[in-house]
Formats: sequence, structure tokens, C-alpha cells
Amino acid sequence: IEAIRPLKNGVIADFDVTEKMLRYFIQKVHKRRHLAKPRIVVCVPSGITGVEQRAVKDAGYAAGARKVYIIEEPMAAAIGVGLAVGEPNGSMIVDIGGGTTEVAVTSLGGIVTARSIRIAGDEMDENIVAYARRQYNLLLGERTAEDIKMAVGSAHSGEWDSQRITFRGRDLLTGLPRAVEVAAPQVREAIEPSIVEIINAVRDTIEETPPELVADIMDQGIVLAGGGALLLGMDVRLAAETKMPVRIADDPLTCVVRGTGIILEEVEALEKMLVPETYQRPLR
Repeated sequence: IEAIRPLKNGVIADFDVTEKMLRYFIQKVHKRRHLAKPRIVVCVPSGITGVEQRAVKDAGYAAGARKVYIIEEPMAAAIGVGLAVGEPNGSMIVDIGGGTTEVAVTSLGGIVTARSIRIAGDEMDENIVAYARRQYNLLLGERTAEDIKMAVGSAHSGEWDSQRITFRGRDLLTGLPRAVEVAAPQVREAIEPSIVEIINAVRDTIEETPPELVADIMDQGIVLAGGGALLLGMDVRLAAETKMPVRIADDPLTCVVRGTGIILEEVEALEKMLVPETYQRPLR
């Protein structure tokens, strides 16, 4: 058995497996309808290229979709959070997912300015693996690194600094299993490069935002979504670095999914929020 990741850094890494995965999902929903041709809304990073966008649509149509719509992840997250994206006021969303971090300012049903960086949860896991290798000659698995990040990973000092966790992996010198006890501040040191990149992306986005919308954001605050929003002290660190109020969305893990569901239910009414149709379905 081999574990495969069909999506990497927010885009398709294996086209054939992605097509089969989508086809499986469609068949799971339409169990008795072999001729089902559903409409599909797919979320993509805001920094996606035209080629990557075409691959997403091709995979959707190949899996049996009648129509494939594309929406940018920060817009879906903002809708899922409940921000008033259709109003003239500015709202700022920071969606820290697995493959990408999406930072966007929305107003009047569109994205005014956005940043998409391929540094997020997965990169933090790799930071922890590299730290264990560098400091302790210890090789950790990706899943172990993710568990460590979720347990004691943090972006700012706090009461959690007294926690300790055990790194369990293979000793690179002897090849035998070994365990090392590590303090929470050391895990924060390991993932610090990724945290700094995310903060810089937020700062760059604020710098490019029109002043009147910045004033709105200062009133309403920045909203954190995605799994990275659950990183201990991430909201405190971002507030300290940007001098703006920061709040974590309710159930941040599902914001993008909920926003996509709302779009799918009212796709005609919310069509202006979708990525413009510049693509012709391939003839088959």
C-alpha cells in the first residue's frame, strides 16, 4: 500500500489520482445515479497560474461534472466566516491552510488585494523535521511532526511554554529508535521561519490596500481562518506585529468548505465572486 497526495501546495500534483478521487466523491453522493452530472465548485489559491487553473477544470470535467466553477480560497473563507463581502467596507481574511497561506482584503464582492504564499501547515511540519535532524540527529515522520505542532506548536510565548513533548524517531547515527524530550519554546523556534513569512505576507497585503479600506480593517479587525489559526498564540503574534485587532473565526477548519457550500447553493446570484470563465471545456 502506498499513500499518495494528489494535491500539494494547494494545486494538483497527480492529475490521474485527482480525477479518480473526484469521481469517487461524486459516486458516493449519487449512489444510484450512474448518469449524474453535478455542478462542482472548486476552491483554488489566489496565486494559481492559468495552467494550474486549467488542470483543475480538466480534472472536474473528466470526473463527470456538468459544470466546473472556480472560486479563490480567501473569498470562500470570507463567505464561510460570515464577513460582509458584498458591502463597500473592507474586510481582511488570513487563511492559513495546509499547502498555502491566503491573505486577502475583500470589498464589494471582490478581492481588492491578495497574497498567496506556499508556506503554511505543511511547511511548519517540514521545519520541525529539519530542526530534529539538525539539533538531535533524529529523523521524524511527517505525521509525527504534525502531531508535535498541534500539541505544543506556538507563534508567541504564553502559559503553554512550560509544556514539554517527546520527539520519537530514528537515530541517524545508529539507525535505531530514539526519543528526545523537547520544550515548547524549542518547537516555536523550529517553526519561526514559516511564521515570519506569513506575517510578512500580511504586512505586504496591508501596504497595498487603499487607506480607506485599512481604516475599515482597523475597526473590524483581521480574521484568522484555516488550521493554522489554531496555532497557539498566532492571533496574539499577528496583532502585535500589525498593530491591529485579530480574531479567530468560529470553527476555522471548515470556513472554506462552508463558504463553498454557500456559493454552490446560490451560484447564479453570487456569480461575480467566482473566477471569470476564460476556459472552454475540452471536447471528448
